[in-house]
Amino acid sequence: MAEVPVKIEKGGAWVTTKIDISEDRMALPDPFGVEVPYKNIIDLEERKSIIIVTIKGSPDVTYRIASVEKVLTALKIRIIKACNAYRIMAYFMSPAIRGGVLVTNANWEKGFIAVMRTGIWFASQAKQVCVPLKEVASIELTKREVQKKQTDVVKIEHLEDKDVVTSFVLCPISTLQVLYNYLRDATKQNEMKGDELDPVSAQVAMLVYSGMDTHSIEGMLNLSHKDLDAILDKLLGLGLAEVMLVRRELQLTPKGVRYISEAIKPST
Repeated sequence: MAEVPVKIEKGGAWVTTKIDISEDRMALPDPFGVEVPYKNIIDLEERKSIIIVTIKGSPDVTYRIASVEKVLTALKIRIIKACNAYRIMAYFMSPAIRGGVLVTNANWEKGFIAVMRTGIWFASQAKQVCVPLKEVASIELTKREVQKKQTDVVKIEHLEDKDVVTSFVLCPISTLQVLYNYLRDATKQNEMKGDELDPVSAQVAMLVYSGMDTHSIEGMLNLSHKDLDAILDKLLGLGLAEVMLVRRELQLTPKGVRYISEAIKPST
């Protein structure tokens, strides 16, 4: 058992302490005074220098733990190995492609995949990567060249900082099929029937995806501001888009017009 320094949130404040971590559990001292077996953990999230651990209970209990990268890495790998999750041994490449461009030095890593309540974890001793389920755009059973041979893989695409990021999972085809089905079920809230949008709305969605601004979309598709607003509301309502920036359209008042008129008069 190793004792490591951490900060744990309690009642909106951070408590500086040390916790004991072993292969099968972590012990949180007073004012928490609990031992947490990793097998009771049902979810793990990561936000910069903080991990959020959820333990199954009635109700579930959540701890927010902050520390240096080395400590959090040791905790993450122990939790992912033993937590209450769907888990398989596999090779993974994550991230493999970012924004349509191959990631430099991307390679296959031997480790395992763990699917938790809010995310898919790719983990090896050296690397732990989490893909939030809510950010998953597509899951596909496809083929990729591995050692000059077309090999079955699961391809996972998700959004990260506005970029589409692609990861790959490689394992025996029977296990791969089970993983594919499990991931499809875990992300079914993101699935669409395909007929929710009319052709014009689908065009607008495609142009938003390409990065075009709303003014340009109006001109390209010959839409009025009112018509485009209605389509954007539809995309928002279906959960296909989110508001990133609200711009105010201004019109000068008579006072404003007078100010500008006076300002541009030639001096005498």
